Amino acid sequence: MRVIRLLCRAAALAATACVGIARAGETQPPAKVVGAFLEQYCLDCHDSTTKKGKRNLEAFQLPLKSVPNLISARELIDEIALKEMPPKKSDQPTAEERLAVLHALREGTSAARSVIESAGPHTAMRRLTSREYENTLATLFGRRVDTLGLTADFPKEKTSQHIDTIGQSLVTSGFLLDQYFQSANRLVETRLGKPIMKPQQWHFNGHFVQYEELQGPHKDVFNYGFLNIYEQPNTDTRQGGYGHIEDFLQGVPVSGLYDIEVVAQAMHRDTHYDPAIFGIDLSEPFILGIVPGDITKGHIHYPQPIEPLLASKTVPDEKLTPLEFRVWLEAGQTPRFIFPNGPYESRAAVVTINQRYNNEFKVKMTGSSVSRARILREGELPHIRISDIKIQGPVTEHSGSVEEVAVFGKDGFQADRAMDQLLAFAEKAYRRPLTDADREPIRAMYEKRLGEKATPRQAALDALKLILCSPSFLYLRETTEASAKALKAYDLASRLSYALWAAPPDDALLAAARSGKLTQEAELRKQVQRMLADERVTAFVHGFLDSWLNLRDLGSQPPPRETNRAYYAEDLPTSMKMEARLFFRDLLKNNGSAAEFLDSDYAFVDKKLAKLYDLPEQKTLRLADGFKKVSLNGNEHRGGLLGMAGVLTVSANGVETSPVTRGVWVSENILGIHPPPPPDDVPAIEADVSGATTVRERLARHRADKVCAECHHRIDPLGFSLESFDPIGRWRAAYPKPKQKDVPAPKVDASGEFTSGEIYEDFAGFKKVICATREDLFIRHLITEVLSYSTGRLMEPADSFVIDDIHEKVKKENLGLHTLLVECLTSAIFRSR
Repeated sequence: MRVIRLLCRAAALAATACVGIARAGETQPPAKVVGAFLEQYCLDCHDSTTKKGKRNLEAFQLPLKSVPNLISARELIDEIALKEMPPKKSDQPTAEERLAVLHALREGTSAARSVIESAGPHTAMRRLTSREYENTLATLFGRRVDTLGLTADFPKEKTSQHIDTIGQSLVTSGFLLDQYFQSANRLVETRLGKPIMKPQQWHFNGHFVQYEELQGPHKDVFNYGFLNIYEQPNTDTRQGGYGHIEDFLQGVPVSGLYDIEVVAQAMHRDTHYDPAIFGIDLSEPFILGIVPGDITKGHIHYPQPIEPLLASKTVPDEKLTPLEFRVWLEAGQTPRFIFPNGPYESRAAVVTINQRYNNEFKVKMTGSSVSRARILREGELPHIRISDIKIQGPVTEHSGSVEEVAVFGKDGFQADRAMDQLLAFAEKAYRRPLTDADREPIRAMYEKRLGEKATPRQAALDALKLILCSPSFLYLRETTEASAKALKAYDLASRLSYALWAAPPDDALLAAARSGKLTQEAELRKQVQRMLADERVTAFVHGFLDSWLNLRDLGSQPPPRETNRAYYAEDLPTSMKMEARLFFRDLLKNNGSAAEFLDSDYAFVDKKLAKLYDLPEQKTLRLADGFKKVSLNGNEHRGGLLGMAGVLTVSANGVETSPVTRGVWVSENILGIHPPPPPDDVPAIEADVSGATTVRERLARHRADKVCAECHHRIDPLGFSLESFDPIGRWRAAYPKPKQKDVPAPKVDASGEFTSGEIYEDFAGFKKVICATREDLFIRHLITEVLSYSTGRLMEPADSFVIDDIHEKVKKENLGLHTLLVECLTSAIFRSR
C-alpha cells in the first residue's frame, strides 16, 4: 500500500508540483502551496504511517484553526528557514520553493491570530519567591534581614524551565505557612519587641582558643595570646578558617548595631615559601572579614546556615593596627573573623612546609609532619594575627530604630493612634489601598490581644505579625476581575516593581497607580524607563540571569578540588556570576545590541578571571580594581555568553565536559528549543575512565543507534565547539592526559556540522554560524524569557503574535537590550491578567 501511495503521489506531483510551487508566490493560494510542499518534501517521513520523530503532517493544512496546528506551523517555519528540513540526504527544494512556502506559512499564522489569541492564557496568582519575600521585608522595615535567615528553613523553591517566578510552580504547603508565621514572629520580636538596653562594652585580649587541631600548638607558642586566622572558611578542612571569641560565645544580648575594634596584622605576606603551597596571590593585601556565628546553630568553626558577610577591610603588614567596623548582629550572634583571600587548606600547607623546608628549622621534625608549633615559632606561614578585640553596643539610634520609624512613623508607636499606624503599614505591605475586608482582621487581632491583657504595643506587634502572614502580603494578589483582560493599576504596579526590583512599588509608582495613569501606555513606558535607570534594577539582573542562564546552579556540581584549586581558592563562582551581570548591565545602560550576547569584542573581568582567561590584564589588574571592561580584539577564545566561564561551568557536570550536556544547554537557553528527553530504553553514553578515548568517539558509537541519531544530529553540533573549554571554562587544546603511560593526551576536535549544512572548524567559527543564521531565534527566545520571568507564567503559542510584534520593534532599534525590555514591559502580554 505504501508503494502504491508513493506512485500516486509521484503522478500527482508530476502534473502540478513543479509549476505550482515555483509560481506559488504569484498565483497559488497559501493552502495549496503548503500542501504541495509537504506532499513533495515531507510526507514520506511524516505521514500517518511513518510519523518519524513522532510528527504527522498529513492532516496539516491552512487555515490554522487550533493551537497544535499553530505550533506545527511555527516549527515548520523555523526548520525550513534554517534548512533543517528536508534533511540533507533528501531531495531539496529550490530557493524559490522555500521562499514561497515560508511566505504561505507566515501568512497563515498571521491570519490565525484573531482566532487563537482571543482565548489567550492568564497568569496564575502567585506568591512571593523566597528572595522576593526577604527583599520585601528589607524594603518595608528599612534594614537588611539576611542576618536573621528567615528563609533558611523554607522548602527549596521549585522552578519551571529554570525560572523561579512561575506561579504554577510556586506551591504553598502547610509547612511553608508555618515557616511564614515563625519568620514573622522572629522578625517582629527581634527587631521591634526587643528590650531597651544601654550600650555595653566587651574587651578581649587573651584566651583565644581556636579550632580543636590548633589548640595544642597555640597554647604552647602563644598561650592563646593571639587569634590567628589561616585560611578561607569554606574549604574542606577549615582549620583556622573561622576565628571566634571563646569568651563571647553567648553573643550580643539584643539585636542592633555594634562597633567592633580589632587590632590585627597581616603576617608573612612576604614569605619565601613557594606561593603554590597556599594557592593564593601573595602580592595582594590580606582581607579580614566578619560574619555572624551562633553557637546554638552548629559548630562555631564550621559554616552555618546564616553567615552573610557583615564587613571587611584590608589588613596592614607593618604592625598590629586597630581596624574599626560597625556591623549589625542579631541577639545571640557572636562575630567570627574570616580570611576571604586566605590560603587554601592550611593543614596541607603545614605538612608541605614541614617536609620541604625541614632543614631551615632549628627544631628538626621527628614526629608528625602536621606539627604547627615550630612553624608558629620559627616559620613564615601567611596568616592574619589578632591581639585585641573590643565590642561596644548596641549603638543608640537617636531618631529611633529604622524599623520603628518604618512601621510606626517618626514619632514611634502611639497607643492612641495604634490602628491608624497599623493600617498605614498594612497599605504599604499589601501594595494597594485597603478594603474593609483588609481592615477588619487587623482591628480584630489588636482588640483581641488587648482583651487578653497584652500591652497596647504588644497587641500592635501581634497585629503586625498578622499583616505579614496575610495572603495580601504573601501573594501578588490581584484585584482585577476575573472577566477582565487588562490588569488594574495597582496590580500592574506590583507586577512591574517585582519584575524589575523584586520589591514593593515605591511612592512614585504608587502615585501613578493612584492617579489611574499607569494603565495608559505612555505613563507605563515612563515608569519602566525610570525604574530601569534606578540602581534597584540590580535585582532584575541577578534574578533574570539566574533564571535565563541557570546561574543560580553555579557551584551545585563543583569540580574536583585537586585539579581545580583556583576555583575554590579564588572563589571563582562569585567572579563568574559578576561577569555575566556586568555584561548585561552594560548592554542595558547603553542600549547595546542583544546580539552581543552571541558574540562580542569585549568582556568584563577582574584579576581572577583575567588569569583564568589568560588575558594580558592579569599582569596589571589588582583585586582592589574590581572588574574592568577589556578588549577582546584578536582573541577568538572569548566573547559573548558562550565564552563566559560561568556559562561554561554551569553547562558542565563539574567532572568532565560533554557536547550533549552543553549542546542541550545551548539549545534550551540560547535558542529556546527544548529537545525531547531520551527514550527510557536508550543506554547512557559510557564513560571512559581511562581517558583513552574522546567523548566525540563515544558519541559516534552512540549515534549509530537510529533511535539516538535523530536528536543527537541536532544537539551535538551545538556542543562540539565548547569542547575547547574544560569544566570551569579554561581554554584547552587537549583533554587531560590518560592514566596509561606513554598514551598522549587526546586533542580536542571543536569542529562540527549543523543539520542545516553549515560547517565550522572551531569555537569562533561556531559563533559566526549562530550569529549569521540563528540570531532571530535567539532574540525571540530572549523576549520569551523576559516575558515569562516578568509575568510569572510560561509563554504559550497564542503569545507568539505579540512576541513577533516585539521582535519587529526591537529589530528596528538595532536589537537594543534597553528597547527590548521596555517593549516587553509595556506589551499587551505584560499588562494582561
